[in-house]
Amino acid sequence: MIKKVKIEEAVGMILAHDVTKVVPGKFKGPAFHRGHIIREEDIPEFRSIGKEHFYVLELEKGEIHEEEAALRIARAITGSGLRLSKPHEGRVDLIAEQTGLLKINVAALDEINSLGDIIIATIYDNTVCQKGAVVAGTRIIPLYIHNGQLIKSEQIAKQHEPIISLVPMKPSSISIIITGNEVFKGQIQDGFFPLLQKKAKALDCVINNQVIVPDDSDAIARAILEFEASGSEIVLCCSGMSKDPDDITPEGIRKSGAQVYFYGLPVPPGAMSLYAKLNQMHILGVPACFLYAPTTAFDILLPRILTGEELTFIETRKLGHGGLCLKNLECAGVPAPPSQNVNPILSKSE
Repeated sequence: MIKKVKIEEAVGMILAHDVTKVVPGKFKGPAFHRGHIIREEDIPEFRSIGKEHFYVLELEKGEIHEEEAALRIARAITGSGLRLSKPHEGRVDLIAEQTGLLKINVAALDEINSLGDIIIATIYDNTVCQKGAVVAGTRIIPLYIHNGQLIKSEQIAKQHEPIISLVPMKPSSISIIITGNEVFKGQIQDGFFPLLQKKAKALDCVINNQVIVPDDSDAIARAILEFEASGSEIVLCCSGMSKDPDDITPEGIRKSGAQVYFYGLPVPPGAMSLYAKLNQMHILGVPACFLYAPTTAFDILLPRILTGEELTFIETRKLGHGGLCLKNLECAGVPAPPSQNVNPILSKSE
């Protein structure tokens, strides 16, 4: 139960919740924290932020305060790789303890959010997260909630655990095969290696082999087999992935004896990506769009390989929802947040 008390009559009473102060464009946060004992000198500050009354929370049996409720929900939904923040303004955050790939059971998340009075907000599923990143936050809408609602959320979480977790990515050794007569003959300089080196380093991987071969499917196949024999875990076959008759990289991958899981992905740029395996070695066919697009299907596929996830044809077809990666958006295999969408008609920079 909430009891309303005039500020001047509340001196000596204890705040049951954080009181938020907002200074437009400068500050938003708690001016007074839960548990603060109201003093006479606090009254002007309360009034400056528009508080003329103080609300005393008197919990009855079965009623749970917002901070305890947020902690219970957070504990129920949190899996490995994440830690919880302390409650602040009634909210508890889930924070990445390491670099990894975020995994969310979206259906279970929706089910809990549909209970009413409970909020769990997350970033997108399958997002690569750095250590310290806030990946989700939870709270309740009112200052208190009935225990029955919390029990329902905990039961849903138990049925689907973990609802939110961070899967670590295994650092791997990567070998690169650059294809193309023009690069092989030295007519143009290779642009793949420096870009791939930067992306590999960000994922704690090491590029330990590189070879340039002509547009020859047999040469591509031999390079793949040599890398597999030397213990490479991942091979990236760069360029030569389009439908042009001269682009024979997919043919070379098949000649190596690798099993092709898919050729073509509903994620442009990078729609002509290929994924195959030769025994335990992963092979990615990387199209030329990698050279000019900041984010492509490559940025979706490699992190999943590093977590040990199997890239099946059926699962990768789901990437079509949100797979239209525009050049000014980060591509995570899901729709970009509305705040990041750029309307080409309204954008003067386009």
